[in-house]
Amino acid sequence: MTTVGKVIKCKAAVAWEANKPLVIEEIEVDVPHANEIRMKIIATGLCHTDLYHLFEGKHKDGFPVVLGHEGAGIVESVGPGVTEFQPGDKVIPLFVSQCGECRFCQSPKTNQCLEGWSSGGHETMSSLETRFTCRGQKVLQFTGTSTFSQYTVVNQIAVAKIDPSAPLDTVCLLGCGVCTGFGAAVNTAKVEPGSTCAVFGLGAVGLAAVMGCHSAGAKRIIAVDLNPDKFEKAKVFGATDFVNPNDHSEPISQVLSKMTNGGVDFSLECVGNVGVMRNALESCVQGWGVSVVVGWTDLHDVATRPIQLIGGRTWKGSYFGGEAHIRFNSSITMEQQS
Repeated sequence: MTTVGKVIKCKAAVAWEANKPLVIEEIEVDVPHANEIRMKIIATGLCHTDLYHLFEGKHKDGFPVVLGHEGAGIVESVGPGVTEFQPGDKVIPLFVSQCGECRFCQSPKTNQCLEGWSSGGHETMSSLETRFTCRGQKVLQFTGTSTFSQYTVVNQIAVAKIDPSAPLDTVCLLGCGVCTGFGAAVNTAKVEPGSTCAVFGLGAVGLAAVMGCHSAGAKRIIAVDLNPDKFEKAKVFGATDFVNPNDHSEPISQVLSKMTNGGVDFSLECVGNVGVMRNALESCVQGWGVSVVVGWTDLHDVATRPIQLIGGRTWKGSYFGGEAHIRFNSSITMEQQS
């Protein structure tokens, strides 16, 4: 029986409030409005940013909400004005929009956009407009996506059509982790052939950053993490050295400086911790070292002593992989994904 034009009832993991377990609920998913796409989510990953909102950010106006922003699915129906997508298309919902018209979209210097959920501020991690209801009340859509639901509705400017043969349980990671880490190394840090890099944090984003450094031709990639079980996996993606800060009595920046004759050329912080951000910066060689903040947090100020920057280091941030500016709602082929 067709669901087109009808409200869909489906299961979703609802976060009713901060610091509490998610609850599997039956929610109502409205029909897609103008320029919107309703899709069936086939696969989703769990990103630290979901946990950050639930356990760290905890903004009172950010609940109830359906979390999840790293998914892939199939278009179920489209709203008025949608011409580039049709039912049956395989797609990835994206937490970064591209309207194609704003100041950011018109610039080759960034992949950010003034439209979408983030235009209202990052505190709630959601737009106040939602297509979800549960138990008679509105439920927010996390970063405009909400992939912890069997169905979701997303604006067409935040959807990428992918190759029909793409395995959704794998390419869902392109919705955040892979693009964020790989792009931070290649687009934002601009890792150079023959360089030495350090990647702090070996989750999905960190492993993708390792992969990006390797793809860019780095000769030495130092993986830094408190969990030694992650080191073998990092080696598969191109890491050459492994450092556990718990194995050393001195600051990790000093450890890396001694290992690299004064510091690494590039460092990437993929944790979302302001202390690690400072360590990553101070692990870079003075004169030309570049450190990129990749991990998400907005709770504390980040600080370092001015001499760290006066000495020639560069401190940058990267959002969803940074500068590579593509038309999100164009088809992504398997060749591009690889």
